[in-house]
Amino acid sequence: MSYCEAAPAHPFHGPYHDREYGFPLRDDAALLERLALEINQAGLSWLTVLKKKENFRAAFDGFDVDRVAEYGRRERQRLLHDRGIIRNRLKVDAVIENARCLQTIRASHGSFAGWLDAHHPLAKSDWVKLFKQTFRFTGEEITAEFLMSIGYLPGAHRRSCPVYARILELRPPWSIARGDAAQRAVARRGRANGRAARRRIRAGTSPHA
Repeated sequence: MSYCEAAPAHPFHGPYHDREYGFPLRDDAALLERLALEINQAGLSWLTVLKKKENFRAAFDGFDVDRVAEYGRRERQRLLHDRGIIRNRLKVDAVIENARCLQTIRASHGSFAGWLDAHHPLAKSDWVKLFKQTFRFTGEEITAEFLMSIGYLPGAHRRSCPVYARILELRPPWSIARGDAAQRAVARRGRANGRAARRRIRAGTSPHA
């Protein structure tokens, strides 16, 4: 069963599927939040993360990039004692370090989205390599899910899903890759990403299971 079939009407998956997953994001705080949530999902279910989303937002000061980047030892300890979030030192440190990386990115590209736009379109393997070089705790699955969730890689929704048409009207980056060859490559990546997501759902390892 695909996420598009399983998520609707679910109290947590439903709103995320209908209003967030695959929709383009431009705001730095929203992008840092989504990256942080994908990082925190590693080894856990996506449902666990969705249930804690508001707690994460409160604990990390709304994911304001500059505020999170300034976190020191006191804030780290506060986060590691916060029962409302996932208390994993590596993940907490990764969010803080990634906020600092975003400060550098904003200095050169104006925003996180500006940096993503400057590199788009890339093959998934190249995105993974770039994220590993730039950020902390961003392996292949985390990077792919993050980029799919914000519209830079296709595959978040089936074409038959009503949300697919709504997202397409917003012209997500994956839908406007340059040139016919790029469009064909995007379509192939979308089919491959969709197949991979369905395999993860069947195996019970999908971040959206």
